[in-house]
Amino acid sequence: MNRIHVPKRPNWQQRCEEAGFTFHSVGGIYWNEGVCYEFSASEVDFIEDATEELYGMCLKAAGHVIDSKQLSRIGFTDSSFQKMIEQSWREGQPGIYGRFDLAYNGNELKLLEFNADTPTALLEASIAQWMWLEDFMSMTKVSGLDQFNSIHERLLNAFGSLKRIDGDRRLYFSCIRDSDEDMMTTEYLRDVASQVGFDTVFINIEDIGISDIQHGFYDLYGNEIKWLFKLYPWEWLSQEEFGKKLYQCDTLFCEPPWKAMLSSKAILGILWEMFPGHPLLLETHFSSDEFSGNGLVKKPFFSREGANITLIQPDSVELSTTGTYGSEGYVYQAFFPLPCMEEKNYPVIGSWIIDNKPAGMGIREDDTEITKNTSRFVPHYFI
Repeated sequence: MNRIHVPKRPNWQQRCEEAGFTFHSVGGIYWNEGVCYEFSASEVDFIEDATEELYGMCLKAAGHVIDSKQLSRIGFTDSSFQKMIEQSWREGQPGIYGRFDLAYNGNELKLLEFNADTPTALLEASIAQWMWLEDFMSMTKVSGLDQFNSIHERLLNAFGSLKRIDGDRRLYFSCIRDSDEDMMTTEYLRDVASQVGFDTVFINIEDIGISDIQHGFYDLYGNEIKWLFKLYPWEWLSQEEFGKKLYQCDTLFCEPPWKAMLSSKAILGILWEMFPGHPLLLETHFSSDEFSGNGLVKKPFFSREGANITLIQPDSVELSTTGTYGSEGYVYQAFFPLPCMEEKNYPVIGSWIIDNKPAGMGIREDDTEITKNTSRFVPHYFI
C-alpha cells in the first residue's frame, strides 16, 4: 500500500458533480484529488477475503446475542425494540449494505468497527472514484489499472433481490433534511432502486406522519408508507416519539432492525469473547479493568463520525473528541497504530459488504488517528 501524488483533473469538481457527488468540498477538502492509494492485487484479495470472514463472524455474533438474550448488554434496553430486533432476525429480513472500518499497515489488518445500519461515504466509493480512475488512466495514458469496486453492481443485485420479495410495494427513501451527504447518498440508493423497477419516493424523515387510529406511517399526501429505507439510526428512531409507532405498524425497513446489533460498537466486545485472539480482531472488553494491553481506545456503543472517542497510550498525550454519546455504555479496544503516510495522513479502509458479499472499498484519511466527519476521501487503484 503506497500513497502517491498524482495530477489533478482540471475539471475534477465538475466530474464529481456529474456523478451526483456535490459535497466534494465540504469543510474545505473532502475529496482529496491530488493523491491516491496504490495497492497490489494480492493486498486487495487479502482485504476482500478478510471482509467476507468478518461478516460471517458478525452474523454469528448477532445470532449469539439473540439466543443468549444479550440485547440489553449491547445497548438496546427497550423491550419493545428488543422484540423488533428479535423478530427481524428470526424472519431473516434482508439488509442491503454495511461498511467495515479497517486498519491496515501493509501486513496486518484489524477490524475497528462495523457501520452496519447507516453507512455513508458510499457514492464517492462507488461512482466518483471509478470515474476518477477512468479519467486518470485517460489523462496519464496509463493502462491496466483496476479498482476494488463492484459497489454499484452489488447494489443493483441487492435491490433486485428486494424487488422479488414484494415488488408491488412503493419504496420510500428518507433521511434528515439538512445534510447534503445524507441526501445525496439516499438519492443515489433511490436511483439504484428505480433502475431495477421499484416505484420510489423521497421524503424527509421530519415529514413522515403517524396515525393514532391506524397505527401506521404516512407521507405528506396521506399515503401509507409500507416500505421505508431510512438513513437514520435505529437507536435514535426507537427512542423518539415517532418511534413508539414502530411496534404497531407492518412497515418493512431497510436496514432491518437486526442490523442495529452489528452497528453497536458493543458487538466488538461480543466478537472478542466469541473469537478470542482472532488475527482480524483487536482485544476488546466492556471494562478497562479487563484490559491487558498498553494502549487502548474508549468507544461509546453508538458513537458516530468519531464522536466521544478517547485514545489512551502510555507516555503520550491523551487524544479525544467531543460529542453527545456515552450514556449508553463503552467498550475498550486495543490501540492499533494506523500507518502514518507522509506528513500525518492516517488512512482507514472502508470495506463494503453489499448483498452479503464484499463489494469494494474507499479510503478516508485524517491528520490524527481518529477518523472524523472532516476526514478526507482518497481514491485508490490496484495493479
